[in-house]
Amino acid sequence: MKRAESSGARPRWLAAQACRAVLDRGQALDEALASLLDPVADGRDRALVRRLANGVMRDWPALDFIVRNLLERPVKSGDRIVFYLLVVAVHELRDGREPDHAVVHAAVDAAAGFRGGRLRGLVNAVLRNFLRRRDGLEAQAAEEPARLAGYPHWLIDRIGSDWPAQAESILAAGNRVPPLWLRVNRRRWNREQALEAISQAGFSGHLPKGFADALVLDERVRVSALPGLAEGALSVQDGAAQLVVEELELADGQRVLDACAAPGGKSAHILERADVDLTALDIDADRLVRVEENFARAGLKARMLTGDAADPRGWWDGRRFDRILIDAPCSATGVIRRHPDIRWLRRASDVDALVATQRAMLEALWPLLEPGGILVYATCSVLVAENAGQMQSFLERHVDARLVDHPELPGRAVAPGRQLLPGDEDCDGFYCLAARRLH
Repeated sequence: MKRAESSGARPRWLAAQACRAVLDRGQALDEALASLLDPVADGRDRALVRRLANGVMRDWPALDFIVRNLLERPVKSGDRIVFYLLVVAVHELRDGREPDHAVVHAAVDAAAGFRGGRLRGLVNAVLRNFLRRRDGLEAQAAEEPARLAGYPHWLIDRIGSDWPAQAESILAAGNRVPPLWLRVNRRRWNREQALEAISQAGFSGHLPKGFADALVLDERVRVSALPGLAEGALSVQDGAAQLVVEELELADGQRVLDACAAPGGKSAHILERADVDLTALDIDADRLVRVEENFARAGLKARMLTGDAADPRGWWDGRRFDRILIDAPCSATGVIRRHPDIRWLRRASDVDALVATQRAMLEALWPLLEPGGILVYATCSVLVAENAGQMQSFLERHVDARLVDHPELPGRAVAPGRQLLPGDEDCDGFYCLAARRLH
């Protein structure tokens, strides 16, 4: 299916395919883009596809409403991809980065290679109709909360219930493009040296207060162009996730378990901070391969185990750990700004199942902790049931557990633990609690 390259037809078509993969088939956007972009060599086209697809995810309810209202009749099931091509084009017209005529031309050219081009006229007519009716359609779209906010009703309600005073800012933060946070490998250089290397490479950044190993770029750049990245001197990791190592209170010689290790960012940070005996556990053997690759890049070593954190019988050697990190599977509602498709892939019913999984991991791993040791529970969620609610219940069940507070760390104190909401300190949403085993 050949498309005109000069008009930018190909990236618009690929963005439409990516959106359909998520919204019709339930595939994660990163997975869809990985396969779609594999044959695309041009970096600008790759970036455009990602930007357009992510933009649609952030504004899907309004876009869906507008395009349905522009169509005289629904498109046939076999022509469904053209519906998403229209959605991508309407998003781009609303975004306003390109001239209207260029967007329409690219979308029409993209449709030219589909079914002999018989839908080119439809695409042209619908988009020109949008340009004529834009103000009225925008006003109608804004009348409904989900369309205005760009979230499903259940998640708007859940965030509003958990964080009534902060709900509006949480939703807004999830629709903003996040900054690029980097973690500096202190075994290679300090933050000031890393910042100087960044500057010499032509990039600008700053060192955020309260984050011992973090550097934030002032604008988004092609990550592969950063100095030190290929050698493991720098890694991409949000500041909130970097706080885990502070909660662990690491020291040389400790035996440490990262119970949900893939893709390995927190495990690598642990090894960069202390000479520990680390076991990196994950239930997915394929994902552990990625951890090994990340470790090899940075010259790090750990014991890799495939196993279920909720069932240690299949992998535990009987020796207790001084530190245990449970970076628990969760709704990921705190990282929606980085992965806007999450809001359309999650369901309200998922939360109860995740809470049960988290509880099972906590119960299974607590006995594996040495007396005096610390277990850190973390999620990238903003939902109370997965965070403070989960850990309050844990502390009530375990009289031998005592909260280890770190008031000096960024984040807001909750009962119990610490929570960063999306946008706090310009970070992702993140929850963390450290508990010491008394006996």
